[in-house]
Amino acid sequence: MRKRNISAVLFVLVLAILIFGVKFYGYSKPREMISVNNSELAWNLILVNRANKIPKDYEVNLITLSNGEQVDERIYPELQAMFDDARAAGLGLFVAAGYRTDETQRTLLNEKIEEYRKDGYSDEKAEELAGEWVAVPGTSEHQLGIAVDINADTQISSKYEVYEWLAENSYKYGFINRYPRDKVKITGIENEPWHYRYVGREAAEEMYANGFCLEEYIEQLQ
Repeated sequence: MRKRNISAVLFVLVLAILIFGVKFYGYSKPREMISVNNSELAWNLILVNRANKIPKDYEVNLITLSNGEQVDERIYPELQAMFDDARAAGLGLFVAAGYRTDETQRTLLNEKIEEYRKDGYSDEKAEELAGEWVAVPGTSEHQLGIAVDINADTQISSKYEVYEWLAENSYKYGFINRYPRDKVKITGIENEPWHYRYVGREAAEEMYANGFCLEEYIEQLQ
């Protein structure tokens, strides 16, 4: 009888640990990425990830920012409005990366792979680890021109202040934090609090209200 009681207690403890882990640390079962027909989606909702490449006929009209970075001209008004309001709130921030060519994306990936190789990883493992941080050319949102990496001007404010403001306010301008910490199993990309993607105000507001990442939002549209 005593052994049964001990077993029951151990079972309850293990169950409690699992529940606690899922609730507080975001553990989730890996899931297969959905495949979509991007031609049926509006330009601002195009899904680009490991399972969905940039459409071959995709075109981008670029506008150059004051620091030389480029973005699709369609997102510029909202991007500028977001930056104006952030600066009015006392923050210092800038677009560290905007549009990238296929060649630039390939260079970044190769550099990341080489970093892992120098750390002693095999070629296969280095490519796998690099892919968690840098997208394979043809699957990077930066190649769409509607995603930006936003960094802090640390002479004015910390990166945490900037990330916090963006997380709380970006949806008002049609932007989303594309790769949040609790969606890694779905997006396939590690947490990037600096990477923001334009999806339009309506979609951004719904995603913010429901805690959706882009994959989840598009999945529920289908």
